[in-house]
Amino acid sequence: MRFEDLEVWKRSARLSAEIYKTLAELRDFGYRDQITRAGLSIPSNIAEGYERDGNKEIANFLNYAKGSAGELRTQTYIGIEIGYIPKDTGRKWLTEAEEISRMLHALIKTIRTRTKP
Repeated sequence: MRFEDLEVWKRSARLSAEIYKTLAELRDFGYRDQITRAGLSIPSNIAEGYERDGNKEIANFLNYAKGSAGELRTQTYIGIEIGYIPKDTGRKWLTEAEEISRMLHALIKTIRTRTKP
């Protein structure tokens, strides 16, 4: 299977693009760079895992992607609190990041069971 065929990759790539577009004019470069990197890291790690050999490596990169989803949620909460992200936009991102995280969790479990004899 190609990573481009995975729904979790498609959704995370769309979310990453939305974050970039929404925060393009934000002048706090440190915050903007951090949250866009976290968002970009999710689909990037999914892709990297699927381009590697072996289920163990795929699962490891999916786990990194899941960690980045948690990082993104944290940065979104903070962005809402300090007024960088509108509440409805932030809530939408939080929901999407949480769903992506659940999808990754299920995919990791599936892949790990394939590695066992």
